[in-house]
Amino acid sequence: MQFLRTPDDRFANLPGYNFAPQYVEIDGLRIHYIDEGPTNAAPVLLLHGEPSWCYLYRKMAPVLAAKGHRVIAPDLVGFGRSDKPVSREDYSYQRHVDWMSGLVRALDLQIITLFGQDWGGLIGLRILTDVPDRFARVVVSNTGLPTGDQKPTEAFLRWKQYSQTTPDFHVGGIVRGACVNDLPADVIAAYDAPFPDDRYKAGPRQFPLIVPTEPTDPASEANRKAWQVLQQWKKPLLTAFSDSDPVTQGGERAFQKLVPGAQNQPHVTIKGAGHFLQEDKGEELADVVANFIASS
Repeated sequence: MQFLRTPDDRFANLPGYNFAPQYVEIDGLRIHYIDEGPTNAAPVLLLHGEPSWCYLYRKMAPVLAAKGHRVIAPDLVGFGRSDKPVSREDYSYQRHVDWMSGLVRALDLQIITLFGQDWGGLIGLRILTDVPDRFARVVVSNTGLPTGDQKPTEAFLRWKQYSQTTPDFHVGGIVRGACVNDLPADVIAAYDAPFPDDRYKAGPRQFPLIVPTEPTDPASEANRKAWQVLQQWKKPLLTAFSDSDPVTQGGERAFQKLVPGAQNQPHVTIKGAGHFLQEDKGEELADVVANFIASS
């Protein structure tokens, strides 16, 4: 598998981001993560989505670490400081699950609180249902676990078409467009940092195509099996969706209805936030996660 590795100097002096890089090798690929807070504490695993990277968690990680939690925030393969296979065919839903499962096992994470947004939920929930004994609780946020049995939202279908037809896949601009708050130019540039040119963007370009949208899609059956596990999941599950995300709007209802561990939980709606609510309301969201851990 051929891959590219973003030069380290692309990540120098990014605004609000001064975390030491950590790495683990999985299947011949170097995966980057940040590891903040006390190393002997139970981990909070923060998984990002498309087309961001762990820079998205720069506001949440310090808050959670200051409250005594170990914070693990990896970059998915193809994103951030992780290696980037150059062929789009090298990316599949199952491979993303396997790569992140490999990180969880390599770090021997136990008693995990999972926070998954966007693809962080699509991947993280699959890991959780594969190895449920490693997880203590989960927060799902602007995400889902699609099987292709229900029609995706019009907003997602527009995004999918745009992602495949735009000649300029401007990562920072995409993140900015999916936030309620305007982003400074240097923050937009930080989201662009992992991608010096289009050769590095195979992962972001491919992600929209591997979301199950038809019942016969490659990941559909595996996601149905994951839902079977979730429908028996009795450990705490909290939904923390935003009020201004057309892509995942209403997605919290399936979790609240179908997952036993979601019953009688203090589900929240983060107001004044778009798809990337970590960017719009990161500190508030970190407090929600910390309070959920404390109460459960």
